[in-house]
Amino acid sequence: MVRRPFLALPLVAAGTGLLLLAQAPAAFAAQATVGLGTATSFAVLAGTTVTNVGPSVISGDLGVSPGSAVTGFPPGSVINGTMHVSDAVALQAQNDVTTAYNDAAGRTPVVDKTSQDLGGQTLVSGVYQAANAMALTGTVTLDAQGDPNAVFIFQAGSTLITASSSTVALIGGAQACNVFWKVGSSATLGTSTTFVGSILALTSATLQTGASVQGRVLARNGQVSLDTNTITRPGCNVVPTSTASPSSGPTSGTTATATAGGTDVPGGDTSTGPDNPNGTGGPDGPRGPNAPRVPVGHPHTGTVAPSTGPAGLGWLTAGALALTGAAGAAVLGSRSGRRRTRSRHSAGQ
Repeated sequence: MVRRPFLALPLVAAGTGLLLLAQAPAAFAAQATVGLGTATSFAVLAGTTVTNVGPSVISGDLGVSPGSAVTGFPPGSVINGTMHVSDAVALQAQNDVTTAYNDAAGRTPVVDKTSQDLGGQTLVSGVYQAANAMALTGTVTLDAQGDPNAVFIFQAGSTLITASSSTVALIGGAQACNVFWKVGSSATLGTSTTFVGSILALTSATLQTGASVQGRVLARNGQVSLDTNTITRPGCNVVPTSTASPSSGPTSGTTATATAGGTDVPGGDTSTGPDNPNGTGGPDGPRGPNAPRVPVGHPHTGTVAPSTGPAGLGWLTAGALALTGAAGAAVLGSRSGRRRTRSRHSAGQ
């Protein structure tokens, strides 16, 4: 019986390559955005009261429900929005905040940040969880790595507290509309903090003097306390899909489909594109700055999808190299086998 040990090498290499390729999707997964529903139009929403000291500027809707107390306006002001005090709009927005809170709380897989200060870290899109309090001292940088639809979700088991002059910085095309902070109790932003993202707090939210938010401050059961703050509801630049759909005529400017659970996107314009807030939009109807939307291709469910980000590309490259090695080993083995066969024939003659 003739042994053929050369067959083992390609089999092992092929098996390794397939294993690496199978792991690639799990190494890097993209999150869908968190749908805010009718709460998309709000910059501030509280459960009991909204209090303010100083000339705070709220760009977007301000509301309270089921409570009915709003104090400090003026000197505070609401621009690009409406004040909803214990009305049906605020009630529905609170219901949608509850849905969004539960969605954000249930997202997986998570990167454990328990007992770690976020300051000084650069984070790519994903879900980051602290089992108890979450803290930020200094600057945390969120890097979308060129993907404007990259979603960042933070899950604080209890409080979220930022030190004075802390910053949430966005790079690589990251957008404030795709950053969400689920807070298990109360959020406190220290003086002069520059914050980004939508805060979904179970209890209350306090912004100390001079803190600013490019996002939303949404408290389910308690109050929102303000002190000379600027809160700006974020817009979202929608990246259209590459698949063209039939059209009855030529259009200029990009429009996106509005859905009930999306993020706030400035309306389209037939001459200047999607970033003109006064645009008339496309054939689906008017597009205003308060229209709730989700980025194209991103359902507002918790389903994760495979991605070929840096980690995924590493696995794919390793798998491809292993499979290439397997093919090479198989060729060498085949040649070796033919040489042995010819040798035996020569010896028999």
